Amino acid sequence: MTTMSIPVALSTDLLTGTEWNAARVQELLQLSADVKARPDHYASALAGRFLALILEKPSLRTRVTFEVGMRGLGGTAIFLDHTVSRLGERESIPDVARNLSRWVQAIVARVFAQRELDQLAEFASVPVINALSDRFHPCQAYADFFTLRERYGTLRGLKLAYVGDGNNVCHSLMAVAARVGAEMRIATPAGYEPDASVVAEARQAGRETRATLEMFASPEEAVAGVRAVYTDVWASMGQEDEAATRAKIFASYQVNDALMKRAAPDALFMHCLPAHRGAEVTDSVMDSPRSIVFDQAENRLHVQKAILLMLLS
Repeated sequence: MTTMSIPVALSTDLLTGTEWNAARVQELLQLSADVKARPDHYASALAGRFLALILEKPSLRTRVTFEVGMRGLGGTAIFLDHTVSRLGERESIPDVARNLSRWVQAIVARVFAQRELDQLAEFASVPVINALSDRFHPCQAYADFFTLRERYGTLRGLKLAYVGDGNNVCHSLMAVAARVGAEMRIATPAGYEPDASVVAEARQAGRETRATLEMFASPEEAVAGVRAVYTDVWASMGQEDEAATRAKIFASYQVNDALMKRAAPDALFMHCLPAHRGAEVTDSVMDSPRSIVFDQAENRLHVQKAILLMLLS
């Protein structure tokens, strides 16, 4: 049996999750399923290729899944620790990009600011992949919808509620939901809504797939009848000084048993991790049979392998 044909990505970079159209997202999800089902068939697909992994923030899932994923494809990942010295401090980002482009075939970066990724991509001659920035987290969102696809079979018309901060994860979930035809509902406190330009882009992209995107102030209204409830931390890395204030503002947005009861009987709970148990989600929800948070974490590996194949094959 031979491997499936690997589609070539329309964009050489993955910076936001908005680069790929609906058809290409479906190809990514299908390739992810094949990679997961038949890892041995891709074991040498990227033999002799090298990946630079730049991390400005501490990481468990991102570092392990990209390093294991690249090795699982026959390639090599090189970790560049920028958790102490920020990217661009010792050497300019354009020079870092130009240097790495001479040695490796792709750059994965987990950074504080989206502008750093954009600058890397501008000056690099190899693909740049966003492994998290302040505005987007596309690898996570693709893994999330792949996980929902595994559970429900289809994504078109699937109702998903996101409860909490309109942050980078929320932005990427909207972008992917629009491209798979899902119905996404977002509940945030006033002043913490997702960026209006990201909302507008998602609504425009959703016209092709008949996706819908609704905004709510009430988490109870947002989750009514949905088949998946998603939340994230209330204060991301870099927002530690806001944590106490945010905890008060977001208290009524906690995902607990009472809120989950308003969702569909078979509704799943989702979180990108790490979770602050007792804050945005209770232990009873995190550890319940409804929780698929570790399925999401596992699928980061398979989806990112598929992303690497699409960009480097």
